[in-house]
Amino acid sequence: MPIDLVAAHQHEALVDLLHEMCVFYSDEEPATRDDVRSNLHANLLAPDAPLRLVVASEQDEIVGVAAFALFHSLVDPTPHRRGQMLLKELYVRQARRGQGIGKALMAWVARHALERGCARMDWHVSAHNRQGLGFYRSLGAMHVAGRLSYRLAGEYLARLAGGDADEADRR
Repeated sequence: MPIDLVAAHQHEALVDLLHEMCVFYSDEEPATRDDVRSNLHANLLAPDAPLRLVVASEQDEIVGVAAFALFHSLVDPTPHRRGQMLLKELYVRQARRGQGIGKALMAWVARHALERGCARMDWHVSAHNRQGLGFYRSLGAMHVAGRLSYRLAGEYLARLAGGDADEADRR
C-alpha cells in the first residue's frame, strides 16, 4: 500500500476521507464536504501551512491520513534532542481499521521524523478513545505523566485576545 505526502491528484479523494473523519468526531452537525474541501485547499495545503499530510492509498481511494508538524525544542537545544514531531491527527477509514493501515502510517511518520533529526513524536488522544489508546500502546508509546491538555475557546478566547486578561485569569 503506497504511503506518501498527499499529491495533487489525491486531493478530492482526501476530501472524502476527511469528511468521514469530521462525521466520526462531530458531536454536532458535521461540516459539509464543501467546507472540508475549502479548508483543505485554503489552509491545510497552503504553502505556509505548518502541517504536512501523508496518506495511505489503494487504487484511487485514500484509506488513511496522518497530519504532522516538525518543531525544534525551546527548552532542550541539544542537537540530538531538539527535533520534535507533533502528530496532529491519525485517521483510518472505519471500514479499514484493523488491517495495519494505522501502523503503516505511524511507521512512515516515524521514519520521516528520524530522517529530519527528530528525537521524539508526541500526540494527543482522547481519554475515551479506548481503541486508540490500545493501538498506541501496541506501538510502544507511553502516556506522558504530568502532561495535561488545555483549551481556550469562544468568549474566553475573545476576552483574553481583547486584553481583558485579568478577567480570563480568574477563570
